[in-house]
Amino acid sequence: MAVCPLTPEEEAQKRAIYESIPPRRRKFIDKLGYDNWDPFQKPFEPIDMRIDTTKRTSQQLMNDFIKSVPEGTATGTDYSAGAWEMCVGVVNNAERFRGMYDFVLWYSKLLDSEKGL
Repeated sequence: MAVCPLTPEEEAQKRAIYESIPPRRRKFIDKLGYDNWDPFQKPFEPIDMRIDTTKRTSQQLMNDFIKSVPEGTATGTDYSAGAWEMCVGVVNNAERFRGMYDFVLWYSKLLDSEKGL
């Protein structure tokens, strides 16, 4: 788990950071190993920044969906919770939600075809 070689300036900055940390907090670094410790590590991208194929976050999709619901439609807590759960599942490309989506499309077509009977 060795980190990339550092420039002399970065090494000096790393040493200064290490020296400024209280001895009690240095235990973590010492356990990890000073050479393996990277104080310049980039943070992970937060989960809520995941986007779907339309380049929207879950929150943006949900806002657009709620705006598209016709006025007068009953949108209680369960309705919103179900829509939010589906939204997050679709953005994360979870198989469970793909199955639910496919079923809803199939059922909609079934209802349309039986109306013509």
